[in-house]
Amino acid sequence: MNDDLACLMYLLAHDDAADGPYDRSRTELLVRAAALIDLALRGRLREDDGTVTVSGTEPTGDPVLDGVLRDAAAGHGWKHLVRRHRKRTLTEVEDRLAAAGLLTVKAPRTRFGTRRSTVTDPSVPAVLRARVSTALQGDGSVREIPAADAALLALAAAGGIRSVVSRRDHRAFQARIDACTGSLAALAPGLEKAVRALPMTMIAAQGGMGGS
Repeated sequence: MNDDLACLMYLLAHDDAADGPYDRSRTELLVRAAALIDLALRGRLREDDGTVTVSGTEPTGDPVLDGVLRDAAAGHGWKHLVRRHRKRTLTEVEDRLAAAGLLTVKAPRTRFGTRRSTVTDPSVPAVLRARVSTALQGDGSVREIPAADAALLALAAAGGIRSVVSRRDHRAFQARIDACTGSLAALAPGLEKAVRALPMTMIAAQGGMGGS
């Protein structure tokens, strides 16, 4: 299974009944944010006075992450990079999952339609949701949660993916979700702020104000 955070985020957001992500415009932002977090965890993205900087010149070996690295080279803030080229990143994630045999993708039925996708093995997202559920409901310290799982939990909660974090769980485990989101500040303060701002970014994007 592919362990890239952007791919894992897509699988968490996938809804079989919708033949694709639970909400495509929201998922665009979530997978883009997941890719940025992944690169920060790898030490490839850092923050300098609020500006994202790239560390190193070698490719990651992942075309999705390499594309995000190229976007970051121009020197922008985290919030800008979450919005930038998010549609392209989502399409690239779908293609990567399809190439790995984890997803089948069908072209839009109409000119203005959207792609349809099916997860080939339902047990894969089920296992992934169980990982995030353990991070959410576990008894251990948040510091003991793997960084990738904490990030996925923070993103799923920010994106309102109810199949992963129900409204009831969001209320019951608000402090734990907040702590997982806060852990992103260790990577970059602006990255934590960008994730906390995702609900408002999603509203703006759905209103046509979020860029491309």
